[in-house]
Amino acid sequence: MNFNSSFALPFSVGVMVLFVVITYKYVRWLYRLPDGDKRQIGRNLFSRQTWKAVWECVTESLLHRRIFRVNPVLGYMHMSLAFGWFLLIATGFVETVAYMGWTPVPLRGHVFFKYYSREAVHTEMWQMVFTNVMDALLLFVLSGVALAWTKRVYSKMLGMRRTTRHVWGDRVALTALWCIFPARLLAESTTSAIWHNGGFLTGWVGSLLADAMSPETLVAMESVVWWVYSFALGIFFCAMPFSRYMHIFTEVPLIFLRRWGIKSDDRPKSFDHFQLEACSRCGICIDPCQLQRDAGINTVQGVYFLRDRRYNMLSAEVADNCLMCGRCSERCPVGVDINSLRLNSRYTFHNSPSFRRYDYLRGVDTSQGEGKVGYFAGCMTLLSPRILQAMERIFEAADEQVWWADRNGGVCCGRPLKLTGEVDAAREMMRHNTQLFQKYEITTLVTSCPICLKVFREDYNLQDIEVLHHSEYIQRLLAEGRLKVTPTAEAYTYHDPCELGRGCGIYDEPRAVVKSVATLLEPSETRNMALCCGSSIANTAIPDGAQLKIARSLGQSLEATGADGVVTACPLCKKAVRRGTTLPVYDLAEIVADNLTTRH
Repeated sequence: MNFNSSFALPFSVGVMVLFVVITYKYVRWLYRLPDGDKRQIGRNLFSRQTWKAVWECVTESLLHRRIFRVNPVLGYMHMSLAFGWFLLIATGFVETVAYMGWTPVPLRGHVFFKYYSREAVHTEMWQMVFTNVMDALLLFVLSGVALAWTKRVYSKMLGMRRTTRHVWGDRVALTALWCIFPARLLAESTTSAIWHNGGFLTGWVGSLLADAMSPETLVAMESVVWWVYSFALGIFFCAMPFSRYMHIFTEVPLIFLRRWGIKSDDRPKSFDHFQLEACSRCGICIDPCQLQRDAGINTVQGVYFLRDRRYNMLSAEVADNCLMCGRCSERCPVGVDINSLRLNSRYTFHNSPSFRRYDYLRGVDTSQGEGKVGYFAGCMTLLSPRILQAMERIFEAADEQVWWADRNGGVCCGRPLKLTGEVDAAREMMRHNTQLFQKYEITTLVTSCPICLKVFREDYNLQDIEVLHHSEYIQRLLAEGRLKVTPTAEAYTYHDPCELGRGCGIYDEPRAVVKSVATLLEPSETRNMALCCGSSIANTAIPDGAQLKIARSLGQSLEATGADGVVTACPLCKKAVRRGTTLPVYDLAEIVADNLTTRH
């Protein structure tokens, strides 16, 4: 076969641009990884994590399992485009080999094989099988394109209230993508109309064209439609590295790097580029955002934050105006760690050297008591004295000797400062508290604040110290029989704090504690998709009115359960939820302390 044809030039140029740009980006990003990350990759390169990454690439990059869980129709749309195109390429390669043997064939020969093989007589059964399989795959992809068109016009049909507002580069790439497969259908069908070598789809369309046009017109049209197909491919490939569709290639190395233990830190680093450019800007993260849904703030969602940072147009307002509740990350089909990227973006905007601002911490020690169990109340618990009093009664009932880290005031855990981007200042506080815990040789550290819990577990180096949230600690005491409670006839609904649930993965222990005291009623959005209270300390830009709207929306969801009261396990959530509901709101420790059957 003669594979020389001028119409393949746009396609060839697009492929070269795509290859050069992607190679440059990946080499630069990998080269700039910290030495520790490179060693981590080396240690895991030939481990089981690599095979897990391969499987994740199949289930997520091709089959889009996470999107199917959000909405089956939306999942089918993404799968038909990704998996369908992959199968077209793979099957087309096999078809070329079947015809040509292992004779070297240029890439354009595989892509435009129906044109180059148009004079071949399809008499063998296997030839017709290939032709019809390729037609079936093309129809599969075209069905996804049709759904994509529908999504732009009526997104609710695919389970999305809102879709992403795209920049011009994305629109160029999107338009080219939408044209690729209809152009392929028209090109192959026109060739089929002339040479009568199409399958069930291209043959049928070709017969319609043959009935409507003269042979001379079809011959003149054939060259034009193959040029159109080639141009659509070339434009898409040239635009891809600079558009949202860079995710098609970047998601794969991101999955491998993530499986090998690489992650974003509280300071920007090279790995962040893989996360930023793996975002497809599909918009699935928009609907879960309560800032958009309840407060009418529409420009700061994860998709826009990632877009703005990727193109170096991120503002402090977009970086700061986020609850960092994690609902968007739960829905992200690529699993981008949006919160970590927000955090190190804030570092860029707000971090400043301490300049000895925290020298006063030296020697600060307001702790009291003895015992191997330490209790760190945290700032918000100290502002919620009923929780602190409840914990005192629980410790007394369990006959626990406790070392009180901050009952009379102390140093903050450091996470609020870290969430604003002031990482250096936060580490001064962490260093002070770590030295304090080590000084008193505690073996278990209990806190009532999920904000403190998360930073203790992730940022402190508390070797040989078990860190527990008070829900875990109380559940353990109940299981061991050290605490006994009298069940009541009350029915409570439980609100999952963001930092405790999505942040630390603690869902079951608080529910077990509630069930030991009363009947538990679940709200409609719960566990990993639980609503945020709206008063997150992670958002330094949200106005109070917007916080109140979010709290009221949460309150309506909790009231809809028909519960007698609301139980939460975070002092900040307790204050916020009380603003949004007429139901009484309790901390977990309070309902336990109020229903103790044995007290010492």
